Amino acid sequence: MLKKLPLWAKIFIGMGLGILFGLISVWLEWETFTTNWVKPWGTIFLKLLKLIAVPLIFVSLVKGISSLTDITKLSRIGYKTIVIYLITTVFATTVGLAMVNIFKPGDVFPDEKQEQYREQFGGQVEIRQESAREFEKQSPLFFFEDMIPENFFRAAGDNSKMLQIIFFAILFRIALVLVPGDKTQVVKDFFDGLNEVILKIVDLIMRFAPIGVFALMAALVVDFSGDADIFTALGMYMLTVIIGLFIMILGLYPLMMRLFAGYRITAFMKAILPAQLVAFTTSSSAATLPVTMKQVTNELGVSKPIANFVLPVGVTINMDGTS
Repeated sequence: MLKKLPLWAKIFIGMGLGILFGLISVWLEWETFTTNWVKPWGTIFLKLLKLIAVPLIFVSLVKGISSLTDITKLSRIGYKTIVIYLITTVFATTVGLAMVNIFKPGDVFPDEKQEQYREQFGGQVEIRQESAREFEKQSPLFFFEDMIPENFFRAAGDNSKMLQIIFFAILFRIALVLVPGDKTQVVKDFFDGLNEVILKIVDLIMRFAPIGVFALMAALVVDFSGDADIFTALGMYMLTVIIGLFIMILGLYPLMMRLFAGYRITAFMKAILPAQLVAFTTSSSAATLPVTMKQVTNELGVSKPIANFVLPVGVTINMDGTS
């Protein structure tokens, strides 16, 4: 019976069982066992997701522009993509700020605990604040400077440099478009095959997702079991985030789809449900990408070239949930 369940349902079950196992571990004092023998499986799952993120996005982008042989058409699609992503990001940031100021999730944390953790993690906070101050001193064009990698392979080894990977992938694909087709067909065929291999690797990793999510949730419960105040604060924070996400999912996205694409809201929500649930349970844009591609092409009728170009870019620069 479990084999017939969709992936998101299995992940949801894994999340629920993980929370239950974590609570049982605290009750039976199995904290050490959970930390040593259960938590590592969650760490392995996260590492696998990070492992495949760069190859997935790079290959998807290179392949995604395969039929966009007109540079003018490509630039027009890129321009529209960036504009829409900026609009949704600004809206998401506004919603996030509003939610924080309305619900004030940090206020449920006792003052003495705030002082305790301020002393404990003050050094790390100071490092981040100093980094932010240094960033403010940068040129207004620093974003574009940072987008261009000095070394592709060094950027590929650092998941935080995803924009540099995207830049090189787009540059690489544009060069393929400009070179006569008879000289680049081998390269195109290579990336077509490589894309299928990468997607299969993602599929194999995601089969492990229910176990990985189970381990992560069990470890999370055990890690914070000794402090009810942290649990309460995290619960309030989670509630605030979820309300903000629902505003985006049920408000902005359906409105944009209705205005710009003519989709009925119910059809849109039904089509994106699997992708939304995988994203919610894994918190990984890269892991959700194959599911998203499948849903928008099969259920919403978006052409594969457009989906393969727009969606990988959105994985990095359109993280509305993070905003």
